[in-house]
Amino acid sequence: MSEYYRDEHRYDDILYVPHHRSKTRKGMSAHDRAAQFAPFAALSGHGEAISDTAIAHMEDWEKEYL
Repeated sequence: MSEYYRDEHRYDDILYVPHHRSKTRKGMSAHDRAAQFAPFAALSGHGEAISDTAIAHMEDWEKEYL
């Protein structure tokens, strides 16, 4: 492991710097921020497919073992 990763104080210079807030623009709402990333959901439907597979496997397991 390099010395960089062992140094516990490598972020001390930025640790307590205040977060920048614009004086001219209003902050984005959580809803709008989430919508901004919606087009990047490349695996839409993936969660549903996994749930369907899990249900099918559980049904098979129940038939065999219960």
